[in-house]
Amino acid sequence: MLDIDPRVRVDVDSLMAAQHDLGVCDAIWRIAPGGKADAMSAPHLPKVAGIDPAVTTVPQTAAPTPARTAPAPTPAAVPGPSTLIQDRLAGMVSDLTTLHELTERLARARDLDSSLQEFLRAGAALVGARRGLIVLEPSDGLGPTTTIGLGLGRADLGHIETVPRTATSYGRILDGLPDARGGSDVLPEPGAAPGAGGYGTSVDPRHREVAARLGYAASYALPLTAEATGRLGAAVWLYDEQAEPSDRQRDLAGLYVRHAAEHLARMLEVERSRSRLATVAEELLPSRLPRIPGVQLAARHHTGPRGGGDWYDALPLPEGALGLAVGSVTGAGPSAVAAMGRLRASLRAYAVMEGEDPVAVLSDLELLLRLTEPARCATALFAYCEPAQRKIILAGAGHTPPLLIGEHRTEYVETTLSAPLGMLSCWEAPSVEIEPAPGETVLLYTDGLLQRTGDPMDRAYARLHAAAAGVPRSIRDDPAAVCEHVLRAVLPADDPAVAPATPTGSAGAATASATAAAVAGTEGGVEDIVLLAARFD
Repeated sequence: MLDIDPRVRVDVDSLMAAQHDLGVCDAIWRIAPGGKADAMSAPHLPKVAGIDPAVTTVPQTAAPTPARTAPAPTPAAVPGPSTLIQDRLAGMVSDLTTLHELTERLARARDLDSSLQEFLRAGAALVGARRGLIVLEPSDGLGPTTTIGLGLGRADLGHIETVPRTATSYGRILDGLPDARGGSDVLPEPGAAPGAGGYGTSVDPRHREVAARLGYAASYALPLTAEATGRLGAAVWLYDEQAEPSDRQRDLAGLYVRHAAEHLARMLEVERSRSRLATVAEELLPSRLPRIPGVQLAARHHTGPRGGGDWYDALPLPEGALGLAVGSVTGAGPSAVAAMGRLRASLRAYAVMEGEDPVAVLSDLELLLRLTEPARCATALFAYCEPAQRKIILAGAGHTPPLLIGEHRTEYVETTLSAPLGMLSCWEAPSVEIEPAPGETVLLYTDGLLQRTGDPMDRAYARLHAAAAGVPRSIRDDPAAVCEHVLRAVLPADDPAVAPATPTGSAGAATASATAAAVAGTEGGVEDIVLLAARFD
């Protein structure tokens, strides 16, 4: 057995070794010159009583002292076959350990964007590059398509996109050309003959101009191909000098890319599923808010990565009245989204028939839910508004209390405690009447806003109250700006819902939607968020 230095002894994952298709014994057979080393095939002499017979016995009598002579020069030590094998095995173990660590880091990526960024960083470390970019462009045409850079700004990526695709190795991969396999491209010096640097023809002038602007002289590109989905895109790493990766670096990068492509294919399918689910959820919600004299409306809806059942509604009622509703269905995924759509449609029907009595509306909704979906429960809040009189009658079923925001007061509306819909055999709760002052805003919301703060509920309520009380006077007249301020002040800075939303609507009504798929796997980002603000003139 080889005596490998303890400094290079590490546990090697058998799966990682299988990726190399090279066992340790096979490695020794291939590395040892002329076949197996003699040290491995030589017979071992038997040991007796713990004495190794290979060790020469020391004589008991002292040997005569030899005459002193000049020491002979020591010849240079020639490494034996076992030393070469140990060095090669140590290198193999180091490579396997590196691949194992990089693939573990990739597996911990939470979503598609972070997976692409981790892939770029790992690839750059393997091929010895400092910059690079990855273009995600699935061959099935279903998207999404994106370009992410490493050490390259948006302006740099814009310059690179102006280079004709056929002039670059990664561009030929994206176009699906039969001879596009990637590899090294070293930009030859100006005036070099065709064929220099791996280019069959002269370098495109725009390519040379962009390379000079960005300061790179060579590149190394690889295709991203998964077994189930086919071509996903291409990755390219840029070198500041005329350089290219070594054979060892190419082998390691090739192994890593093959594994990473399968991971990216899975994350791509997850991203597509979330996008489709978010689209369905958005289509089940109002595309525009109504225009009612005396009140301005704004809404914000952010779908969680698992597709929750939070919803809102605003519908005009007879005699100039307005119905406002928010709610949340238990569960997540397509079934919760479908249940949310059914619940919202039913509430609209009940609100048109008996909207002036919010308790009756919720009672009918509870009866419907208990009869048609006995295994599901939901929370809801319905408000019957008369903008001309600035009067609101509301009732809630296990829902969070509204927040009244004004110049002289910021307070929660004290709704009566009640159970969620579907929890009791007979649901009923009294209604509450409030009269907002001119210029005050009533904010309805779902509990996802509180849960995504990551704080206990009492602290989350206090945080929301402080955010509402801190609304600047300059934006109090704009309910959309109030919603944005509350989101930024309440949620953590890295929450996707904090990103600016694009409002739509007309004449004082604004709605906006955003998908929070980037927060997959985080503790505070899996819940939906709904805000519905009504400012009374």
